[in-house]
Amino acid sequence: MPGLIGDVVLLICGIGVLYYGAEWLVRGSARLAGSLGISPIVVGLTVVSFGTSAPELVVGIVAVLDGNATLAIGNVMGSNLANVGLILGLTAVVRPLEVHARVVWREMPLMLLVTFALYPLIMDDLMISRGDGIILLMAMAGYLVFVFQSVEDEAPEILGEYEEYMKASDQTASVVSFKDVFWVVAGSACLVLGGYAIVEGAVEVAGALGISQVVIGLTVVAVGTSLPELAASLVAAMRDEADIAVGNVIGSNIFNVAGILGTAAVIEPIGVPRSVLSHELPAVLLMSLLLFPILRSGWRIRRWEGVILLTAYVAAGVFLL
Repeated sequence: MPGLIGDVVLLICGIGVLYYGAEWLVRGSARLAGSLGISPIVVGLTVVSFGTSAPELVVGIVAVLDGNATLAIGNVMGSNLANVGLILGLTAVVRPLEVHARVVWREMPLMLLVTFALYPLIMDDLMISRGDGIILLMAMAGYLVFVFQSVEDEAPEILGEYEEYMKASDQTASVVSFKDVFWVVAGSACLVLGGYAIVEGAVEVAGALGISQVVIGLTVVAVGTSLPELAASLVAAMRDEADIAVGNVIGSNIFNVAGILGTAAVIEPIGVPRSVLSHELPAVLLMSLLLFPILRSGWRIRRWEGVILLTAYVAAGVFLL
């Protein structure tokens, strides 16, 4: 029991370090980019937009390097469930979310397509091979090109996020600051340390409790690595900028599947338990499909619809456990 308590503490501390590491890295990078004269739009599309997915990426890479690849895929499946059910559901309960039509007709189909594409990639040999990883990364690159081409449509939301990080510092964006460099270095170090702590703690907790790494990845690790998205969405809702949350969550889900699993598989092929095809992946697809009629009805997520998403998230968790 003392050993288990220590592992749980390590896991919780890892989540905390990972959260602050992501925040410091994004803030410092945004400030540095502004100091170097890089376009705010470019910063928003790259550093800010994908910075909140850095915890999942680090955990995925550390997991495969440590020989715990099933933890990586469990984390991605669980994070995508949490993004839709927990984050959007809870944010909508705080304040109803306005939805742009382009999110429903453009980003939503892309998210469903990328998620469904995992079936043919995995079914042949129950593995995401390096070749599969390259395919996923190519899909990620295509999505980035697509987003950059539609940059004018995205500009107001992206600039809004970017400005939040710029306002967080009392310095001007005209000179490179040692403080910003420090935040980038400190944030990167915290991401790595937090990632290792989470993986080690999660593996030991799973072993001590006799449950699979996929389940641990789906639950504690997934919710922990989704904290940046959750915090950002709740803050946006309280500031009456809640419409940003929907696009961010969908973009994050695309990045989780294509970017994180693609990167992890290129580093080390990921063996996938058969249960992922019959349980976890269908749950993610069903949760995503549930979001479509909700978004389509009145172009907003109402409070009672947020409750439905939260209930579906809890039900999916009970089913998977």
